[in-house]
Amino acid sequence: MEKVKCLIIGSGPAGYSAAIYAARAGLNPVMYTGPQPGGQLMITNDVENYPGYPDGRQGPEMMEDFKKQALRFDTEIRNEMIIKVDFTGPVHKAWSDSGHEIHALTVIIATGASAKWLDIPGELRLQNRGVSACAVCDGFFFRKQEVAIVGAGDTAAEESTYLAKICSKVHLLVRRDEMRASKIMQERVLNTPNLIVHWNTEAEEVLGDQGVDGIRIVNNKTGEKSELAVTGFFVAIGHKPNTDIFKDWIKTDDSGYIIAHPGRTHTGIDGVFACGDAQDKIYRQAVTAAGTGCMAALDAERYLVESGQ
Repeated sequence: MEKVKCLIIGSGPAGYSAAIYAARAGLNPVMYTGPQPGGQLMITNDVENYPGYPDGRQGPEMMEDFKKQALRFDTEIRNEMIIKVDFTGPVHKAWSDSGHEIHALTVIIATGASAKWLDIPGELRLQNRGVSACAVCDGFFFRKQEVAIVGAGDTAAEESTYLAKICSKVHLLVRRDEMRASKIMQERVLNTPNLIVHWNTEAEEVLGDQGVDGIRIVNNKTGEKSELAVTGFFVAIGHKPNTDIFKDWIKTDDSGYIIAHPGRTHTGIDGVFACGDAQDKIYRQAVTAAGTGCMAALDAERYLVESGQ
């Protein structure tokens, strides 16, 4: 059994930023990176919208920069997973996949969220080569090009109209004959001239060798198959927050996102804080995740001071 002041569960922009601030505050943070050290940016090529990188940066390289900065201030980084927690007492318990038991005065949850995918041929192979789960992140690279996006909720409606502003034509694939999006978002979709809605339509395969050059689609009602010549394919069917191990202890919404106090990172359990995409289903950007990571570390430091620990 090991006692620590600050346990950070998860890496990525939120976790590493929390580590940097916690380490500089003398909390001697111990980070468990989880199954994908660096988070979603590890599967992101060009990152051009993070401040301080005027020429852009590869996602994995950026996460290596974050990691080096956390290590510089003596964060202890362990490439393991936390698989179980117990938040019943003032000292919070956690267990790693190697069986190690940690007792922490504060816990910062930075486990992020994972994009949902269609699991169709070509999708995984062409990720970061034309296939993306974030139009706001990657739409810039498809300016004046023809793209397709799949989804029927508010996220798909918002991202398809965003793409329509910068792309020559956007094909929105909707599986049913109606959308789940709010009425106002549907109206925006239907009133955007270069946004074509394909009702009762699913993507069957992403086509291309070195990059996307089309998708094969099928009409659910007629069974008719056809191909769309597009250079980008966006999947907007939602994200799943990586919060399952906390659900018995922390309040989450219906989708599993941790509910933090408004404008703060407090979870409702003293000494336990949440940051990044584990509690943010609206913005889901690296820079906002880093910001809440900073907040979580500051909240953890204040908690320790105020509780006299």
